[in-house]
Amino acid sequence: MLIQARSRRKVSGALYKKFRKKRAYEVARTPSLTKLEKPRRKQLKVLGGHVKQRLLSGDVANVFDSKTKTSRIMKIRTILESPANRNYVRRNIMTKGTIIETEAGKARITSRPGQDGTINAVLL
Repeated sequence: MLIQARSRRKVSGALYKKFRKKRAYEVARTPSLTKLEKPRRKQLKVLGGHVKQRLLSGDVANVFDSKTKTSRIMKIRTILESPANRNYVRRNIMTKGTIIETEAGKARITSRPGQDGTINAVLL
């Protein structure tokens, strides 16, 4: 079970004393692990009655060119490297910071596809 509570260990490595059980509001959802495939989205109801778009898979990115100050929608060719997990590259999973190959060249993903519902990137 994924949980978003305080760590069980102190900075020194010692264990904190347990002072209560896990709470329902601390339970985390499983990560969406956005893949490089035809686009699929999912809507989630979140705390406060809000709605969050989850991108389960996508094949295009909003790529911003900092030299010309323009943004274009481009097809993603492949995933080159991922700072989150090196195995994400072979599984074609995109997270924030992932370097992708687009029609215009290499780009770094600046959005969180599993949370934002879109893939925004900046050309390198």
